[in-house]
Amino acid sequence: MANQEARIDKWLWAARIYKTRTLAADACKNGRITINGAQTKPSRTVKAGDKVGVKKPPITYTFLVKQPIEKRVGAKLLPDILENVTTPEQYELLEMSRISGFVDRARGTGRPTKKDRRAIDDFQTPEFLDGLDDFDFDEED
Repeated sequence: MANQEARIDKWLWAARIYKTRTLAADACKNGRITINGAQTKPSRTVKAGDKVGVKKPPITYTFLVKQPIEKRVGAKLLPDILENVTTPEQYELLEMSRISGFVDRARGTGRPTKKDRRAIDDFQTPEFLDGLDDFDFDEED
């Protein structure tokens, strides 16, 4: 390989970590990408052996650069390009966030979920009316 270095934004795109180079560059600008622990700009270069941290909430993925490339390759060739060295604790965080039932929906946007609707119904039903369903309120003269 003639080129021993690659721009981080191009490498993130070529290694299929981000779908577009623009997304990769934005991640760098917003401080979500680190090289060997230091935050980086999109123009920073990576070399073989560098550790790249990619923060995609709720976890931070860590990749070891095996080959600095700038041209996108097929998914089957990725093991030659990078090695995923993310710690198991990070994957536990991801699993815990999935189990917790947190849905990525901003509060107040969209329709309420079934769970939200039940909570609203429980909130709106006065406590003193609970259990009074059986009574007939017809007035008798």
